[in-house]
Amino acid sequence: MLEAVGIEKRYGPVRALVGVSLTVEQGKVACLLGDNGAGKSTLIKILSGAEHPDAGTVRMSGAEVRISSPVDALDLGIATVYQDLAVVPLMPVYRNFFVGREPRRGRGPFIRLDIKTAKRVTREALHEIGIDVSDVNRPIGTLSGGERQCVAIARAVHFGARVLILDEPTSALGVREAEIVLKYISQARERGVGVVLITHNAHHAYAVGDTFTIVQRGRISETFERHELTMGELVTHMAGGDELERFENRQARIADRR
Repeated sequence: MLEAVGIEKRYGPVRALVGVSLTVEQGKVACLLGDNGAGKSTLIKILSGAEHPDAGTVRMSGAEVRISSPVDALDLGIATVYQDLAVVPLMPVYRNFFVGREPRRGRGPFIRLDIKTAKRVTREALHEIGIDVSDVNRPIGTLSGGERQCVAIARAVHFGARVLILDEPTSALGVREAEIVLKYISQARERGVGVVLITHNAHHAYAVGDTFTIVQRGRISETFERHELTMGELVTHMAGGDELERFENRQARIADRR
């Protein structure tokens, strides 16, 4: 559904991305893993139209596209849910669900928000994906972190996202809430949405991921299919692989000398 090929991005003398490629298939979860500063966020900003690449191409369903702004990305069916969720805490759930795409009624100077339709559609969309929000009139800031994440995911799916990009959706959540978010990621995949999951948590990635791409220092170091590695091997690759093994050997030699 989405393919980035040879993406490069430079900020002055710093090469944030060097020849990075990523493929997102329909109904699959592509996990993007790596340390802080590895280049994950830069790649996501390019795919969501917030940044422009210096080189490389982006394709949707095989056709090359130019994503000049976040609006272009949304029009192509690429929706991004950032870690801060981009919600207005004091506004009701239904207003956040439709923010920027509010249903309207009336004509000319009498156009106004169609509150009844907004509430009904919000309830139906949340119920369809399995999210139980008892009162869509309550401020979204009163929901738990996991519930807010789920509302953001439901919003993206409802408005026709073909590719859903999730930036660290479980980083600030407890075990139970993280489990709920991972459940809705699986549901989005079952609906045929291609998902890009950015996370530092190998356990969360392995729970829902179909492919695992490791980013190090702005480059793709390795890409694995799920059947190619175990949970433990994924942790090792994320932690540095051979470099980690050499460090552990040095520590063992130091301990022996003591």
